[in-house]
Amino acid sequence: MVLSLRPYRLFADYTAVTAEYLEKKGIRLLLCDLDFTLAPKGVKEPNDSVRNWIASLHEKGITVMILSNNRRPVRVEQFCAPLGIPYEGHAGKPQPKGIYRAMARVGAKREETAMLGDKLLTDMLAANLAGVLGLMVEPLGGAVTPWQKVLHALQAPFKRFPRGKE
Repeated sequence: MVLSLRPYRLFADYTAVTAEYLEKKGIRLLLCDLDFTLAPKGVKEPNDSVRNWIASLHEKGITVMILSNNRRPVRVEQFCAPLGIPYEGHAGKPQPKGIYRAMARVGAKREETAMLGDKLLTDMLAANLAGVLGLMVEPLGGAVTPWQKVLHALQAPFKRFPRGKE
């Protein structure tokens, strides 16, 4: 378990994380943050792009599960239901407990699991602490509030130097 904020790799968005890439890395469980990773905050239902992307992963035998810190499950359930994918709520990121619970649900090992997210302080730190592959995306919808703009500016140096040498 690594105490690091650095992602293994940075992608422009979730669609750049292909089934072929995940297969090459030996990944069979992809845990995804929801807000700003798969959809802008507040979007209640997945669009066709998300549906097609998840279908392409399922075709290759990759399980996709939402890992969310949301306290109330309504939005996450509403997003996951049309996709037919499970979620692990109250994940408590950056603590790795939510990742461990999700892995146990599907019987996945650390080396078979990746965490996809947009934030260093929650998603990437949790991935690194859990010993799973940390994949980062630029936030969908961009930084809107002043706090988000500050947070994104603070993340920039860490994103410049991902741990992966690809």
